[in-house]
Amino acid sequence: MPKRIPPSELTPILDIVTAAGGPVSLEIITRSLPEIPRRTLQRRLALLTEKGQLAATSTRGGRRYRLGDGTPLPKNPAPSAPGGVPLTSASREIKERVSRAIRDRKVVGYHAPFPEYYRPNASAYLSTEIRRKLMQIGRTSPIPLPPGTYFRKEASRLLPDLAWNSSRIAGCGLTLEETRALLEMGIPPPDGKPEEAQILLNHKAAIQFIARDTSLETAPGSLEAAFDRHTLCNLHALLSDNLLPDPASGGRLRGHPIEVRGSTFHPLKIPALIESRFDELLAKAAAIEDPFEQSFFALVHLSYLQPFEWLNERVARLVATLPFVRHNLIPLTYVDVLPTDYLQGMLGVYELNRIDLLRDVFVWAYERSCARYSAIRRSLGEPDPFRLRHRDWLIAIIGEIVSQKLSPEKTISMLLEKLPALQDPDDQNRAPGVIQAELDSLHEGNIARYQIHPEAFRSWQELRKDGLC
Repeated sequence: MPKRIPPSELTPILDIVTAAGGPVSLEIITRSLPEIPRRTLQRRLALLTEKGQLAATSTRGGRRYRLGDGTPLPKNPAPSAPGGVPLTSASREIKERVSRAIRDRKVVGYHAPFPEYYRPNASAYLSTEIRRKLMQIGRTSPIPLPPGTYFRKEASRLLPDLAWNSSRIAGCGLTLEETRALLEMGIPPPDGKPEEAQILLNHKAAIQFIARDTSLETAPGSLEAAFDRHTLCNLHALLSDNLLPDPASGGRLRGHPIEVRGSTFHPLKIPALIESRFDELLAKAAAIEDPFEQSFFALVHLSYLQPFEWLNERVARLVATLPFVRHNLIPLTYVDVLPTDYLQGMLGVYELNRIDLLRDVFVWAYERSCARYSAIRRSLGEPDPFRLRHRDWLIAIIGEIVSQKLSPEKTISMLLEKLPALQDPDDQNRAPGVIQAELDSLHEGNIARYQIHPEAFRSWQELRKDGLC
């Protein structure tokens, strides 16, 4: 009898193909999984192709693999919801109750003790074991980095996933490819979908606001976004731009009752109480020290309060990203999460004040997000720690050299002034070589990462050809 291959040995291959977003060669998969012998890898690829989880095509460059029509095997086989989320017995009970017809579910209002019972750093929605596990898989650097370093470095990959998945959960029908074309190249979606395009562009602006560094010129590492009114209201204004009948409603707490579609839950109605509960909620969220607990608390209670006229859950999902950005953790992108799983988790919060189902979705979704970006990291190779530590310093130095068209002599003089900021003598010794390599590799296709204008680059390039730069 042929040896049965457990799902845990197949999942890393599926993660790599998923992360690539397109056909992947055997060579790339082999380099990403160097611990697996090539013949073993070929057998596993053949099995996945046979099961329909991968589809193989032959090209002049050899066979390439993409995701097939089959459903990928779950990482942790267990009683689960459709889509692979392993559920506890408590979560299955919640799922059964909120899946009943709306006429068979109890009508409920806002229950003040639900958020009041929570005590920052004493209460815990996520167990110590869960938080320790998520920290282990989500950490992106072995050394402390300024807040937002990882997110800004990986923004080109993270931003479309964050915007698309959050919008997909809310019912946006654009594909990931259409989203990338819109956000990265400004190509509008086909078939005339202006509202969906506006939703995604608003997500992009809101995500950029979350990661914005208020002091990039002087002391990198100060994020503008925080658990305060400024952040929450401005995120709502960005997400609702050009979507609300009354533009003045964007960024304002609501002054009238609203309903939650598909739920028997009636949110708080009195404006003065909404104001006070909002401030209390933000104070509690800001006081939570663990980033995962802070994220999940914000997701639960911002959604439950429904402080704005519309888009409350979208605001909550993006605010819940802030702790990951601040602590340089892989962000939660909700990759592979089925909208029904997420929405039923929220219904459990709204109608039952129970977080079990949403917690299972949150933890599983974070594991999937980490698997995706770890696979990308393996396929691209590990980042250079020097460039990671001193990213903002290098951007400023190289941008200044090019924009001011510094001569070799002035470049050396400028470096002598700037090098002491690195403090570590080994880093100071390595910096000139790294800068020279970066200058040698500059071209019009990569100057944006150094915030260099194309005209300035072309002027510098002409002078450099003549040996003047």
